[in-house]
Amino acid sequence: MLISIKNLNKTYIMGAEKVEALKTVSLDIAKNEYVALMGPSGSGKSTLMNLLGCLDSPTSGEYWLNGTEVSTMDDGELAEVRNKEIGFVFQTFNLMPRLSALENVALPLVYAGVSREERLEKARKVLESVGLGDRVNHKPNELSGGQRQRVAIARALVNNPAIILADEPTGNLDSKTSYEIMGLFEQIHKGGNTVILVTHEQDIAMHAHRVVRLRDGLIETDQPNDNIVSLATIPAPVEE
Repeated sequence: MLISIKNLNKTYIMGAEKVEALKTVSLDIAKNEYVALMGPSGSGKSTLMNLLGCLDSPTSGEYWLNGTEVSTMDDGELAEVRNKEIGFVFQTFNLMPRLSALENVALPLVYAGVSREERLEKARKVLESVGLGDRVNHKPNELSGGQRQRVAIARALVNNPAIILADEPTGNLDSKTSYEIMGLFEQIHKGGNTVILVTHEQDIAMHAHRVVRLRDGLIETDQPNDNIVSLATIPAPVEE
């Protein structure tokens, strides 16, 4: 099993008050699954995403990733796991404004100790794979929102991570661009990656093969998606 969490809890101390953002949550995700995490504000989905992404540590419970228990690791060890195992895609892209698309994509490889020549070559190949081979020297402010998200996706892929973790990846995009980005995630999944998509939008969650809904810090439902939206079978939105 790629991901196995058991009785995971995250409690925040807010002054004299304790807030259980995540209660006793248990969840398994196999390699090459495509899972959507859904839930209203305050449901615990963002907390669970932060724990799955090794951005935070649980208060109690176990988190096993690729056979290694990461729930007891310190910040330095978690940073190493993040860089090797997890590619992040955020709603706000999180690109470095002064760097080119190529340099942004190559950035995780700097932390991995890859030589400059090799990391630029890898970054160029990944940018080509997401359809941006002709935009490698453009800075973020010279790119459209959809192109910036493609750069962010390329950056997430450059280390060949076990998991692509996408947090509201179409939240800042129009419907046509959202369609294109979800098509890209479909290709990534078909290529063998595990994709975990965090969204509050039902139509976006319908692209996943399994939908986990959270409420009040607990998993409310965990079901296969019997109505998968595949972009190979629906027409693209028409640009007005």
